Amino acid sequence: MISRLASRTVANRLLLSHVSVCRVPEPMEQRRNFTNETVVGFWKTLSHSTPVAYVQEGLLNIHDYSGLPWWATIVLSTFLFRTAVTLPLAIYSTRITSKIENLTLEMPALVKELKAETAFGIRKYKWTEKKARMIYNRSVKKQWDALIVRDNCHPAKTLILLWGQIPLWIFQSAAIRNLVHLQPDPTSIQAQIAFTELTVGGFGWIPNLTDVDHSFILPVALGLINLSIIQLQVWMRSERPSGKVQKIATNFFRVFSVAMIPISSMVPSVLCVYWVSSSTYGLLQNLLIASPKVRRLVGIPKTKSELEAPYSHLSNIITTKLGLGNGKIKQV
Repeated sequence: MISRLASRTVANRLLLSHVSVCRVPEPMEQRRNFTNETVVGFWKTLSHSTPVAYVQEGLLNIHDYSGLPWWATIVLSTFLFRTAVTLPLAIYSTRITSKIENLTLEMPALVKELKAETAFGIRKYKWTEKKARMIYNRSVKKQWDALIVRDNCHPAKTLILLWGQIPLWIFQSAAIRNLVHLQPDPTSIQAQIAFTELTVGGFGWIPNLTDVDHSFILPVALGLINLSIIQLQVWMRSERPSGKVQKIATNFFRVFSVAMIPISSMVPSVLCVYWVSSSTYGLLQNLLIASPKVRRLVGIPKTKSELEAPYSHLSNIITTKLGLGNGKIKQV
């Protein structure tokens, strides 16, 4: 009897030991594994995608035909790709925005006329206040839609820049990441050669582009350039009141620009070179499109909020902010 009880006790202990070893994962652990697998799967799908393959092949061809070191190849390719893709979209988006701004100047006269017609309808047809408001709002929307169709400037078209710039940024970042990690085929001779050239294709304080920028020069430069772009846009609309949504978006991008500093300090410096080059191009692009001469040249209509001397305006603001001027911004 005692031996039987001892055997059962040993069996129970073995069973409990087996259960503790083969325990079911906790829900939190399952979610963490699922998240990791999702991120890895996303990056794998992106790095093997056709757009990334085309961009990666373009980078290799530019490097081979130009004979430039990899850091210069990244800068050159960034300027070429953005000139071909984002610059035309930025011009088109600005043209649409300017047309919409000019349409708003036509609305007060139409609104005044519609108010008179609504008042006439209330007197003649005895419309209730609710019905009159409904008819008035419908008429205003109809007139606005007619103006939008007339000038072919639907507000949704202003987002075309984002639909071009963001995918380009993602695809080129993924293509450069592929070069660093020998993707999509690590056994490829071309991938191994590109990786070897990246290790010696840097400049100055970052001779190895596959390593991070330990000096933090490029990450900090990236943050400052992005903040400069945001501040430039704020100063360019300084004479126009900013809405609540616009203020929230501006502050969000400021926080995002600062957050990119630690993120860029943890990635290979070749990615930092690309991000800094892309942001620099964006800053120059904004300055270029601010010029009235350039705007007329590319067909952007003149608007009431357009600055006639934008560069003098910016210079005066910067001088005043730095305390070097007389504290008075020139009105243009």
